[in-house]
Amino acid sequence: MKKKVAVIGAGFSGLSAAAYLGRAGYDVHVFEKHDQPGGRARQFSTPEGFKFDMGPSWYWMPDIIESFFSDFGYRTSDFFDLISLNPQFEMIFSSGKISVPGSYEELKELFECIELGAAEKLDKFMGAAKFKYDVGMRDFINKPCHSWFEFISPKIALSAFKLDLLSSFRSYVARYFKDERLRTLMEFPVIFLGASPKDIPALYSLMNYGGYALGTHYPKGGFYQLVLAMQQLAEAQGATFHFNHNVDAINIDDKRISSLVINGESQDFDLVVASADYHHIETQLPEKFRNYDAAYWKSRTFAPSSLIYYLGMKSSIPNLTHHTLFFEHSLDEHIDCIYADKKWPEKPLFYACCPSKTDIDVAPEGQENLFLLMPLATGILDNEETREEYLMHMLERLEKQTGAKNLREQIVYKRSYCVSDFVQDYNAYGGNAYGLANTLKQTAVWKPKIRNKSVQNLFYTGQLTVPGPGVPPAIISGKIVAKEAIESDYKL
Repeated sequence: MKKKVAVIGAGFSGLSAAAYLGRAGYDVHVFEKHDQPGGRARQFSTPEGFKFDMGPSWYWMPDIIESFFSDFGYRTSDFFDLISLNPQFEMIFSSGKISVPGSYEELKELFECIELGAAEKLDKFMGAAKFKYDVGMRDFINKPCHSWFEFISPKIALSAFKLDLLSSFRSYVARYFKDERLRTLMEFPVIFLGASPKDIPALYSLMNYGGYALGTHYPKGGFYQLVLAMQQLAEAQGATFHFNHNVDAINIDDKRISSLVINGESQDFDLVVASADYHHIETQLPEKFRNYDAAYWKSRTFAPSSLIYYLGMKSSIPNLTHHTLFFEHSLDEHIDCIYADKKWPEKPLFYACCPSKTDIDVAPEGQENLFLLMPLATGILDNEETREEYLMHMLERLEKQTGAKNLREQIVYKRSYCVSDFVQDYNAYGGNAYGLANTLKQTAVWKPKIRNKSVQNLFYTGQLTVPGPGVPPAIISGKIVAKEAIESDYKL
């Protein structure tokens, strides 16, 4: 008889874990509190004809995502069409804008136009970044991180110096480029890791390679197509999905989870993989069975939360690309508001995504699908009045940049999403949007452990454990924890 596994949460890590556990022969049941899979990557449609991805919109590191599907004998093209974006994105500065081309050779030409000798330096930077990507994403990032001894291998040992684990990403970029715009452009990718570039290890220049060199892509139909593909693949491995099913309680007997109470009904399981918020799952356990206490979580550095607006616009917006970053103000000032001051920014940076520039199916003909995101401190108080104030600010800057007129009057659909919504929908600690920041002190073995130290059959996966925040890392996290759970089960 197959052993029965519960996966709590159908985000990327849960979908990944379910697929690998199903392939290993377990009877896998995925319990999701919402009415669809995806977690932060859910999608919703409106009566007006708009289709909005709720979270991730940057399809980077396509080889990592492709590797997941190839593990099961598939390709992403079996499920959706992937479009390469050109330009990849635009970055707006007070002095003008930089449009990042899809071609690496064109990117070199751009750098050389901005700073003499920068093309050659970009080659050197990307050569080192590719090395880190190959070692980091193939060897370093796939460890369960129980101990540093996992990293004692000839390949990693010989690579340690080149990985730049102890260097600051900001100082590392400054070795190569003098122009502030180029520095900001090169620092931007690590913002996805949830901390200031000065606090991120230079190892993560691998992000620049995974983005700029491998390109920025878009799944036709929206990022949610990746979610649906992963669900379909997991179901092909035998996994069963239960939506609108909330885990109310975890019952422990003799240091093992014996059952879960789901929608008021008790169900027995042999293994449990928690893909929901790590801290939230721990609060459902008696204190003696928790890996970490309240003081531990309070001491962690969390990646930002966000203010998000989903806007349906009745007219096309001119001079706007699929991805646009509004960086007219100081990055450090905004970061200080997030991590030091814990307040709403006075001069915010923000991101605009307009997928209808690429995909005619996400908005009615002649209209525009607009997603605005502004990073915020976790735990900050938000209300509708403050949200609206910042929406007007972002729209004014959009008008200034694009030449569009009266954007607020063009809105035919509007929905906001902020700190309190992340708490309500995902039980996200402090309302974080991305998990723990990938600072040096929160890297590898210093992240929350994937195994419960006291409960033998409870495992954790997702953005609050290894390898960290982001879609590709979450997919890898599911694979790591599935392997760990299977190996642990065989030993019992």
